[in-house]
Amino acid sequence: MYKVLLVDSDSISSMEMLQGMLEWNQIGFELDGYASKPAEAIALLNRNWFSIILIGMNTAHSDALFLCDYIRQKSRVPIILIGGSNDFQLARKALYYQVSDYLPNPVSPEELTSSLQAVKQDLDCDTDKNKALLWTPTDKDACPPVNIIEKVKEYVDDALNQNITLKQISISLHFNCSYLGQKFKYYENMTFNEYLLQQRMEKAKLLLENTDLKIYEIANEIGYTEIDWFYKKFKSYTGVSANEYRKMFSIIA
Repeated sequence: MYKVLLVDSDSISSMEMLQGMLEWNQIGFELDGYASKPAEAIALLNRNWFSIILIGMNTAHSDALFLCDYIRQKSRVPIILIGGSNDFQLARKALYYQVSDYLPNPVSPEELTSSLQAVKQDLDCDTDKNKALLWTPTDKDACPPVNIIEKVKEYVDDALNQNITLKQISISLHFNCSYLGQKFKYYENMTFNEYLLQQRMEKAKLLLENTDLKIYEIANEIGYTEIDWFYKKFKSYTGVSANEYRKMFSIIA
């Protein structure tokens, strides 16, 4: 009998619904645990053996994807995402984490049974997958979401003249904000805000060197609506004022 962990923010009612949806024992599965948050799920996974994980997608997509990422750093345990919208971008992110299936609402008993049977067939053929949750230490090369960090940097490049926050980016990428911030610092060796400041100041330097734009126009080009704040940040970053910086390059020219 393969043990199933359900992770859903409304885990108790979801568990009751799922228990009534299928004859679990007849298809070789047992609903053996549930968690309402990623942290609870991780704690359970570290203490117990589960052969498959069902993750509800009706509410916090970012939490579900965070958990998928965490699991994939440690294990190849089958994951089925259930519920939520039939969103193409969300489905793409699910595929990135190599989930076994993604079943958007409405989830029918037939669809879920078929998905579980496909997973069971794989598990039956490979007994090693019964030991799916053998957590192993990870290193920098074992953590895969480098392309997510590149997406963050692309977002910054495209919207440098706008008000940018990591929260906005995390929502657009369907990721947990604090998790994305941690990953960014891990890969870039600086915080997201430090990177954003760096990109803005470097572009300001280029504009001061190569254009005749007014200082306030350059400030607007890199997302500063308050000129005094731009002056302060630029001098702190370069050690000289924007006007002094421009004069230095005009003398050189």
